Amino acid sequence: MSSVVSTKPYLLRALYEWCVDQGFTPYVSVQVDAQTLVPRQYVRDGQIVLNLGADAVQNLHMGNDLITCQARFGGVAQSLSIPVGNVAAIYARENGQGMAFEVGEPADEPVSAEEGAPEAPEPPPTDTPPRPHLTRVK
Repeated sequence: MSSVVSTKPYLLRALYEWCVDQGFTPYVSVQVDAQTLVPRQYVRDGQIVLNLGADAVQNLHMGNDLITCQARFGGVAQSLSIPVGNVAAIYARENGQGMAFEVGEPADEPVSAEEGAPEAPEPPPTDTPPRPHLTRVK
């Protein structure tokens, strides 16, 4: 019997699609480690918040193991590679609705935006949307 794939990549793709369908900007909060390919100068306290909107990234692929895309930072195009297990949250910039996850834990225990638990970090100071209010659902 083959191993069961985590629900996390499916939830990430669904919430990304929901954000886009609603006209919202999808943001992800990522715990950065050696396997995370992002510009290190934008990492704060071991985390980075990324705008995955169509205006911000190109060639976005949200796979079961990795999220990959190209994005510009300071006018310089860069390739990004984010392990799905490192995604701490995905949410709409405009209203903070979304879902948080345990980093490195199976995604079978997502955190819902409706019950108010650990907050995802704010986007960079140039863009100050509301902070998401997320709660663990068991």
